[in-house]
Amino acid sequence: MEVASADRFKGSQRRRIKDKLAELGITIGGIMVLVALILIFVYLLYVVAPTFRGASIESRAEMAPLSQAQTVKLGLDEANTWAYRFATDGNAEYYPVEGGEALRLPLGVPEGHQVTSHALSQPASATAALGLDNGQVLVVKSQFDISYPNDIRTIVPGLSYPLYEPLLALDPDGDAIKALAFELNDDATTFVWAGADDAQMVLTRMASEVDFLSDEITWVRSDVTLPRLPASVEELLISPDQRQLFVLANNEVSVWDIRNTNAIKQSQVIAAAEPNARITDIALLAGASSLMVANDNGVVSQWFTVNTPEGRQFTRIRDFDHGAPITALTTEYFRKTFAVGDSNGGLALYYTTSQKALLSAEFDGERLHDAAFSPRSNGLVLQSGDTIRVFEVDNPHPEVSFSALWQKVWYEGYPEPAHVWQSTSGSDDFEAKLGLMPLAFGTLKAALYAMLFAVPLAIAGAIYTAYFMSSRVRGFVKPTVEIMEALPTVILGFLAGLWLAPLVEANLPGVVLLLLALPLTMLLAALAWHALPDSIRNSHWGDYRELMLVPLLLLVGWGVMASSPYLELYLMGGDARGFVTNTLGITFDQRNALVVGLAMGFAVIPTIFSIAEDAVFSVPRHLVNGSLALGATQWQTLTRVVLLTASPGIFSAVMMGFGRAVGETMIVLMATGNTPLMEWNIFQGMRTLAANIAVEMPESAIDSTHYRVLFLTAFVLFIFTFVFNTLAEYVRQRLREKYSTL
Repeated sequence: MEVASADRFKGSQRRRIKDKLAELGITIGGIMVLVALILIFVYLLYVVAPTFRGASIESRAEMAPLSQAQTVKLGLDEANTWAYRFATDGNAEYYPVEGGEALRLPLGVPEGHQVTSHALSQPASATAALGLDNGQVLVVKSQFDISYPNDIRTIVPGLSYPLYEPLLALDPDGDAIKALAFELNDDATTFVWAGADDAQMVLTRMASEVDFLSDEITWVRSDVTLPRLPASVEELLISPDQRQLFVLANNEVSVWDIRNTNAIKQSQVIAAAEPNARITDIALLAGASSLMVANDNGVVSQWFTVNTPEGRQFTRIRDFDHGAPITALTTEYFRKTFAVGDSNGGLALYYTTSQKALLSAEFDGERLHDAAFSPRSNGLVLQSGDTIRVFEVDNPHPEVSFSALWQKVWYEGYPEPAHVWQSTSGSDDFEAKLGLMPLAFGTLKAALYAMLFAVPLAIAGAIYTAYFMSSRVRGFVKPTVEIMEALPTVILGFLAGLWLAPLVEANLPGVVLLLLALPLTMLLAALAWHALPDSIRNSHWGDYRELMLVPLLLLVGWGVMASSPYLELYLMGGDARGFVTNTLGITFDQRNALVVGLAMGFAVIPTIFSIAEDAVFSVPRHLVNGSLALGATQWQTLTRVVLLTASPGIFSAVMMGFGRAVGETMIVLMATGNTPLMEWNIFQGMRTLAANIAVEMPESAIDSTHYRVLFLTAFVLFIFTFVFNTLAEYVRQRLREKYSTL
């Protein structure tokens, strides 16, 4: 007896040790899962956080100009090693940023002549034109030759002349060029100029023509006298495509259509001045779609063309209030950033699309009158008084702000503010459109349509399987449905995109009718079974009544799909897609939300079914038997006892399925068309957060704005699932507490 007691004691000790080890393992596993989630959260936040940081500048050098002549153009080379300026004395001055001797190079102004006017091209071409007192114009730009003697990078500044000849005679009378604007590209160069003080302005266009026999390029010149412009012209701008001329005069900006030199006309007058203020400067943003207008009250307004009843007209889009009289306005080469300098020596950087104030800095209080960005936008050169300053600029992500991500933004060329996702383009000066609303909307749309298909089938199937189905059939059905979850979603997406989507398009009436015919068939079959004699319903055939329904459903499905062409012919004129698009006015895409709902619903059903079926089947039998013993019917017992008791598990099943649908990638990637639209139309596609990451992450540059915003979408997806799962757990606990007394 003592030996038996000792053995039982040892056995209980071993069990206690095993229980403790199991408890410790489960606890450690849970903690590790929690730590992993926290690390994922922290890493995503670490990658995303720099996106919302503003710009910063760091002083690199200060120098005094080599002459007192007026500055024509400021600039920096790509490596930010040389700052330069073109001056009205006919020289180019180069200043080494890292220290050393400054250089002075003659621009090429003929001896004995002076510069009487000057103009700049758009920043991307970095070219200046100098009008001379003999009626000629000199077009020149800086170039920097890079060599590697003794494996040491050496950058040598120089000058180049982009036209076929450095000096071009504009005024045939040899009068001084008093006003000047120009723009050039590989195909043409356009000058707008005025000679004598009282002369009208002239447009001179040099167009290149290629001889098809010799392939030689010849330049054909045409001169057109412009209609009378205002006498007090303060500034002229020509768009890079040489189609528009902007004239600042009399405190307003007039826009001229100069595409056809034989039909030049004024297309619009922009009243861009602020009340009780004067316009101090105008500039074109990168891409030349937007005109920036600065006022002496510190307000800078952005204008671009929008369709109006009068045609495409420049419209005021947004304002930026600098707070001090603006004396300098410059733009980046390729992005939508612009810088303003004021009469107090202040500097500020803004980004138009995000409406973001990136930087504000104050210097010595002396008027800032010239500024220019480097080609890579990582450098800035300023001139205030007799001081030239060079700064290193850190401005990696100006495109991102809360409003640009989540609110409607009025993008260049769009008729109105809109939620848009378009992260890349073939253009260097593309305006990035990084609105996350279409992606979040697409994620919810895909999940909701999938749940509309999956939840009724899965929950009803789970209830029937757990409560009404015989144990023999349940032992076959439940594992069969659960094994569906092992199907790879990439296979489901492949089938949805390449087989189901064309099938739905080709048999649209049949598919729509099928969604009604199958449930109706099951109801009618149930009524027919209920009408059979008790001897049949209570026989062994009754245990397999569900399986006998399968051939009937297949037959009905085949019949409906076979009738689809006839329904399409008689009800839709033989063209279902044309009927939906033209008659109903509903856009129809082959890969749409209906296809996604069917395919992703099929993938979600096993998850919901398995959890809900376990919850219903786990309801204690004494509750069911007690209800039946008190006279309740099976249906009353189901609705008032079983479902209430199992409601926490059923709700968890639905939320688990919803979380699965929100995070699904491959099905929505292959079956939606990936169009980032905000339409509830079931016949249109969408783009989800998960699919967007899968599509665009391989093409994004590391640490670029695009790259970090994709991580932001992953962070948003993480938050989505975390919030939904937390809410589900909270509701489940409340339901459990409420119905635990049953």
